[in-house]
Amino acid sequence: MLLFRRFRQLPAANPAPSEVGLLPDCSTTNHDTDAGGSPAGSGRWARHPAAARSVAGVTTGLALGLVFVSLLLPSVPDRLTPGAFTRIPVEAIVGAAVLLVLPAKARRVVAVLAGAGLGLVTILKSLDMGFYSVLGRQFDLVLDWTLFDDAESFLKDSIGQAETIGVMSGVVLLLLALLVVMTLAVVRLTHLMAWHSAIATHATLVLGTVWITCATLGTQVAGAPLTSWNTVGLVEENARQVRASLKDEEAFAEVASHDSFGSMPPSQLLTGLRGKDVIFCFIESFGRSAVEFPDMAPIVDAALADGTKRLHAAGYSSRSSYLTSATYGGGSWLGHSTFLSGLWVSNQQRYRSVTSSDRMSLTGAFKRAGAWRTVGIMPGVSRSWPEAKFYGLDHLYDSRNLGYKGPQFSWSRMPDQYSLMAFEHLEHSKHGDKPLMSEIILTSSHTPWAPLPKMLSWNEVGDGSVYNAIKKEGKSPQDVWKDPSQVRHEYARSIAYSVNSLVSYMESYGKKNTVLLFLGDHQPVSTVSGQHASRDVPVAIVAHDQAVMDRMSGWGWQDGLKPGPQAPVWKMDTFRDQFLTAYGPQGGPSSFPRPR
Repeated sequence: MLLFRRFRQLPAANPAPSEVGLLPDCSTTNHDTDAGGSPAGSGRWARHPAAARSVAGVTTGLALGLVFVSLLLPSVPDRLTPGAFTRIPVEAIVGAAVLLVLPAKARRVVAVLAGAGLGLVTILKSLDMGFYSVLGRQFDLVLDWTLFDDAESFLKDSIGQAETIGVMSGVVLLLLALLVVMTLAVVRLTHLMAWHSAIATHATLVLGTVWITCATLGTQVAGAPLTSWNTVGLVEENARQVRASLKDEEAFAEVASHDSFGSMPPSQLLTGLRGKDVIFCFIESFGRSAVEFPDMAPIVDAALADGTKRLHAAGYSSRSSYLTSATYGGGSWLGHSTFLSGLWVSNQQRYRSVTSSDRMSLTGAFKRAGAWRTVGIMPGVSRSWPEAKFYGLDHLYDSRNLGYKGPQFSWSRMPDQYSLMAFEHLEHSKHGDKPLMSEIILTSSHTPWAPLPKMLSWNEVGDGSVYNAIKKEGKSPQDVWKDPSQVRHEYARSIAYSVNSLVSYMESYGKKNTVLLFLGDHQPVSTVSGQHASRDVPVAIVAHDQAVMDRMSGWGWQDGLKPGPQAPVWKMDTFRDQFLTAYGPQGGPSSFPRPR
């Protein structure tokens, strides 16, 4: 109590002008204030005292509500419930106590800093909720800033340049407004506490006592603790994450420096696939949820089952399983690089590090062996892509040189069937002196899954202009995203389309020496896959030559394109070494991986 003695001894005099409550018109002569902090002197408010008191009361209530909502706002979407805002935040109690004991000048400075800081914390919580909704994790204060460039590019591709500028400008203005309003709210409440210091002191002591008692007893309301240190916990968690992220680069470099295949002679690489045309194909957002969720599985499973039958009829065998991706909901390039590098590439810093290194990627092993021509089909790439060197690609085809003359389907620049047709015309149909190793990215299953292309006969595809009418007949993203069930339905249709494109391509253009390995890069966003979904993605191998299948028979994968619930699950970064071992000079049926 001695701590607050000087506030109890304040005379009942008018406060200094700097302590007056904030109102639209503070033009007063004597700076008198009422109990709500409103000026009661001359001017507009003096002529309407009832209105002044009402405005002051509402403003104070809004300021108090804004501060408490900010302190209690969770950073995880599934915790955003009415019960989350019925708790007592310790930050408010401690903050009030600190502000009450400070002298006037220091109190004003601290109030401004606290308000701005609380605004920044609110922005951070909002970022966390957005990242959890899309990527299944919190925002990384060190490593995730570069992702905003990708978000801007996604918006430009989806809604256009002008609309993107409007959205970005609106977001910036909203963030600035939040910082300003939060600062004004804290300053207003601080002024009121200083003017009514005796009441504020007693209220702070009572709330502090209640908080300590409830925390000690574990008091709960609606199944949640009545006491909260939500914001303090968030700050501590982010501080730990910043330290870990700063150390991550050095730790990753140490792991990446060890490569059991890095010094292997080219003549011993991939001896079990010599003479084969090998295709590595990534299907965008093809996750485990597509084959297991009741409202999506009927569509996707039917496509996989039908594809298995059709491939078998064409003389191909297939086996499938699951891999655990390093990313979720987005960041496809992290999944690609994890699969091909044999390293857990879970953030942009690791991606830059590994793709600028001389580590041998899985596709790069084909180039090092010297027995294949290596090409990439990247319809989602629209600018210079230096990573092609890391992936060992002799030639890269992207959206600028695949010859597509049709419309863009939201983010996807061209339908999967067209990408495969272009691959056939540009590379696969040509007879070179070497077989072909290809990395192909299929993008039609990229969010927002509307409008979607449809399968055509291969001789109808042409230069892609046929898709203009198909796009006009399709659904709009705005209509689809009004209903989560519709989003899941269209997502499932997009996966079925990608699978059908691949199967049809193998039926029409596959050869006896063709080996296809296709997989998802990550699960779709939580709107589709649900909260707390795994990071597992399906993976399948298709080959005509039984000797190719025999070399991976010890893996325990299941027959067909659809892996069952009991199929092995490996971490995605383990695949490169397993593949290089199985198809190397010592590979064969006895090669057993380490499933998770």
